[in-house]
Amino acid sequence: MTTTGQQLFTMLTAEGELILELSEETFAEPTGSQVLVKMEAAPINPSDLAILTSAADFENAHYSPGKVVAKMPEPFLSGQKARHGQRLPAGNEGAGTVVATGDADQAKALMGARVACVPGNAFSQYALADAGMCLPLGDHSVEDGASSFVNPMTALGFAENAKMDGAKAMIHTAGASNLGQMLIKICAEDDIELVNIVRREEHVELLTKLGAKHVVNSSADSFMADLRAAIDATDAFYGFDPIGGGKAVDNVFKAMEQVAVAKMSEYSRYGSNQQKRMFIYGRLDFGPTILTPSYGFGWTLSGWLLTPFLQKAGMETVMRMRQRVLDNLTTTFASSYKRKVDLEGMLEKEAILDYKQMKTGEKYLVTPWG
Repeated sequence: MTTTGQQLFTMLTAEGELILELSEETFAEPTGSQVLVKMEAAPINPSDLAILTSAADFENAHYSPGKVVAKMPEPFLSGQKARHGQRLPAGNEGAGTVVATGDADQAKALMGARVACVPGNAFSQYALADAGMCLPLGDHSVEDGASSFVNPMTALGFAENAKMDGAKAMIHTAGASNLGQMLIKICAEDDIELVNIVRREEHVELLTKLGAKHVVNSSADSFMADLRAAIDATDAFYGFDPIGGGKAVDNVFKAMEQVAVAKMSEYSRYGSNQQKRMFIYGRLDFGPTILTPSYGFGWTLSGWLLTPFLQKAGMETVMRMRQRVLDNLTTTFASSYKRKVDLEGMLEKEAILDYKQMKTGEKYLVTPWG
């Protein structure tokens, strides 16, 4: 059987052109534990935008049906030299119906089932996926299951990481995001104190209604005082940041140190002995990460990615996390979407300029078949 369908590819040329293009592709027959999924829904996540839009100029790009060409500025062009000339598929996760399988029993058991999957080319009408990484959706819709991996497993990963490191509380610098709202529910269920940082007063009200106890508004004049008070109340010296650029992490480290120093009985020129740890897991701000020498030496800043964490956590933990997602797919791990677009629609100027901003609560869902 020959299966053909549209698929989205992205390529960055050495001359500085970022090209997004739809192409008619032939999909190979699944073998072994592979399944062929007819993709019906796929979210556009911030992690997808790293190769879809990056820092390219889509305001002045050239748009034609099924193709967009935008200029990539420096230093982002040379910074991505390793991908120059590579034609890459896009779309980390999605959901659809299994229409063909390999000969492994695990694969054959999924024939005809609706599944969530992480094929890495979900912006496509078909995708090959490993049966072991597919989540059977049962009575759930493909829309319910489309965002069942990246955000849910990342939010659960934060909680699991905190437990592994012995942290009883944490800070999240994008509290009102879809992932942030999941994290509030997870931390309440797992008895982890959570300090949520948001940017607008309406987000304070939103998270408070969800049950969040500690919400601070970074745009308020009292932000740093409010943040210190929340850290003091929770002992949150551990946190996660998807912003990356600017002073988001710097502000958190400052507040952590100020709280810790206030509890010291003796002055030390080296600052407090309190260990402070932050993880950057995204790059909503492409600017440099600004750190200032104002919180002693007892701090650690590192990156955090889901796949390496899952590999470290082990299969037993991963399967427990996946089952928890499935059991709470329409509650704790529910996702909402601002707009649905087909493959051609996601390449229209209005859509790209909108979803590349990664605004809180305004995620797009791609429906490859319209």
